[in-house]
Amino acid sequence: MKNLFVINPCAGEKNHVSDIESKVKALDGSAEVYVTRNPGDATRIVESFCGLNVGDGIRIYACGGDGTLNEVVTGFMNWKQSGGNGEGVEVGCYPCGSGNDYVKYWTGGDFNNLEKLMTAQSVEVDVMKVSYEAGMVGRADGHDSRRVRYALNTLNYGFEAEVCRVMAEVRRKPLIGGRMAYTTGIVKSLVKGRHNPCRIFVDGELWREGDCMLASLANGRYEGGGFRSAPRSMNDDGLLEVTAISPISIARFASIIGQYKSGKYLDNASLHDIVAYCRAQHVGIESHTDFCVGIDGELLMGNHFDIENMRRELKFIVVDSVNETGK
Repeated sequence: MKNLFVINPCAGEKNHVSDIESKVKALDGSAEVYVTRNPGDATRIVESFCGLNVGDGIRIYACGGDGTLNEVVTGFMNWKQSGGNGEGVEVGCYPCGSGNDYVKYWTGGDFNNLEKLMTAQSVEVDVMKVSYEAGMVGRADGHDSRRVRYALNTLNYGFEAEVCRVMAEVRRKPLIGGRMAYTTGIVKSLVKGRHNPCRIFVDGELWREGDCMLASLANGRYEGGGFRSAPRSMNDDGLLEVTAISPISIARFASIIGQYKSGKYLDNASLHDIVAYCRAQHVGIESHTDFCVGIDGELLMGNHFDIENMRRELKFIVVDSVNETGK
């Protein structure tokens, strides 16, 4: 078994590199450790590692937040989609970022116990394949504008994508960053992130057209450091939880934010005039101008996004825990 630990030194409120390195060395002196230096490093090293160790059992641990896990998964999926045999590869997460929302899907699991993490079993989970036309930068530099990324947890358009952008700006700032970054993002985004024109297609049919405050697609249940935005989601059924909320006033938003955080908003009949919900395997989002989406907290710019949910495409390491349905 080959073990690779990919550590993001910028994740979370402090640098965890030396602590993780010492724990890894004590548990497995043969494990490889890679510390990222730039965005995209984790994707490149994972893709290369899988190719060099093909035929061996491989375990790759993303040490950071949801963004680090996203890069690791993208590296694995790039290799797999190019012809690699993913059967012997498992991906895990040592959560030391500011949000770590994907692992919240399972309750009772101590993912920060490295010894348990390295001996835990894996389960098969869904992966979102996100194909898109790159934004103006991608088109202007002479490169092919068609891009593909992958996501485990969520994809957000509109208000929540703006929240992700603000979070990236403030996450290391005292008081308004860290675990408060998502709340800070909400407050700042209320000014200009409530009206977003789009067309949304669900399994080939036009589902929604016009302005929306936000649209979200989810395999996980949490985002933003604990907002239970997709309470009905199952991450192994092949279906995305799709939610769209119409533009509303700041006053009404303030009155429902508690229900959105707790996940009760879908069951509230008084919100049915603004909340649209469905489940789908394939979703398209487009607009007449370039726009931003957030995937697992990472930002992408484009004018058309095509999202396919790939059922049980990844083996994810889970530490002694159950999901919220008791399974």
